[in-house]
Amino acid sequence: MNSIIQQKKVLEYTENFIRVRFEKDGSGHDWWHIHRVRNLAIRFANIEGGDLFIVEMAALLHDLDDWKLSGDEQMGQTKAWLIQIGLPNEQSEKILSIIAEVSFKGAGVETAATSLEAAIVQDADRLDAIGAVGIARTFAYGGNKGRLLYHPDENPEMHSSFEAYQKTTAPTINHFYEKLLLLRDRMNTSTAKKMAEGRHQFMEKYLEQFFSEWEGKI
Repeated sequence: MNSIIQQKKVLEYTENFIRVRFEKDGSGHDWWHIHRVRNLAIRFANIEGGDLFIVEMAALLHDLDDWKLSGDEQMGQTKAWLIQIGLPNEQSEKILSIIAEVSFKGAGVETAATSLEAAIVQDADRLDAIGAVGIARTFAYGGNKGRLLYHPDENPEMHSSFEAYQKTTAPTINHFYEKLLLLRDRMNTSTAKKMAEGRHQFMEKYLEQFFSEWEGKI
């Protein structure tokens, strides 16, 4: 079978699997989040380079074992899927390596991408965490976890370890300072850096409006 046709079938099969798995998620990690990340990753790969098949597969699978959803940091479900579809070990290892490098792990934790493909998928996922959509997703996640919107006596914490970041139950507004406002300066590709600027500015304006309303100034 032509390798391009085979890859197309694998992508379609994987998309259908992920779409069914995530279509009812209410935490901001639903199918449409994955769809947006996949589309951004493809766009970046077409501009920046990299293995497009590997990029797209990693983007589709990046949340399957997300610790915030499944708690499976060993990527057991992802590994099982890659075996089920019969992907060669070399490609599977590349995809798993990319996924391991996608997640933000705390303000004080280094999360460097070790390949162009990892940089692309990491950027795509982080872009979807900021801007208007990022704000909506942040409050969806906070509500899903039963977190307060904001508490003036609970200050943001710049977590120095992944373990500390995982354990936080802070109000949602704190998350802007603990993660979202840091992402613009942590983009890897030139394309993502340009896109991140406008989204970052939108979040700053949103927070200005939020605090003005909170304090009854407007």
